[in-house]
Amino acid sequence: MTDIDAIFAADRQHPPHERSLPWPETRGGLTVVVEPKPHWADDMRAFRSDAREYCAYADWTANGARARFFGHVDTCGDDLIRKARTLVASEIADGLWN
Repeated sequence: MTDIDAIFAADRQHPPHERSLPWPETRGGLTVVVEPKPHWADDMRAFRSDAREYCAYADWTANGARARFFGHVDTCGDDLIRKARTLVASEIADGLWN
């Protein structure tokens, strides 16, 4: 396991509303990546892994693959994971993670 994988795994040990890194979830054969909740948001968003669509996390939790998805101009779940991994790698290189 790489340092980056270990950091993501440790973050997933927290309840969803306390996480700071995106994580994948699968329900009803559909995989999304959940974006952690910013301080100003009422709810988190779940982005489809392979499409630029999202839904409210509460809708995803309640309805899984039947949740109502909306188009998003420039982000999909795979993008969220890639950007977060790049950020963590940069922080490791800068000595911010021990």
